[in-house]
Amino acid sequence: MDGSKKVIQALNLQLITELSTADQYMMHAHLCKDWGLNALFTHMEHERGEEILHAQMLADRILFLNGTPDTAARVAINCGADVKSMLENDLQAEYDVAAMLKKAIVICESEHDFVSRDLLLKLLDDTESDHAHWLEQQLNLINLMGIQNYLQSQM
Repeated sequence: MDGSKKVIQALNLQLITELSTADQYMMHAHLCKDWGLNALFTHMEHERGEEILHAQMLADRILFLNGTPDTAARVAINCGADVKSMLENDLQAEYDVAAMLKKAIVICESEHDFVSRDLLLKLLDDTESDHAHWLEQQLNLINLMGIQNYLQSQM
């Protein structure tokens, strides 16, 4: 099925962003592993896996629309130097993903591609209610318990 060029472009931009976010989670996860923060490593690896799943879903949809998924390009990632800055950077990345998803949803609706819109709505729900929410909780815990107690809880 030939899809709208605007929709394919929006899906590809989202694909690039999801892959970049996965790269950022991978870097942060392995820093946590190196620092002995195994619980945080495990959760960040889980988040990375979900970003890859999002990317696969987008690539499948782009292919269905007879487009070519751009799996080579990336946006710049922001690696943190410590756990709090990593969580803050990951949260900002999730906010950026959500903003892009909302723009892509509007494009899909204007092009009457409701299946792509529904896919993006599913990704938006996961981004806001799972990924961003968990990061907000972690930053709140740091504020409540202090960084040292938080780090101890992540070993």
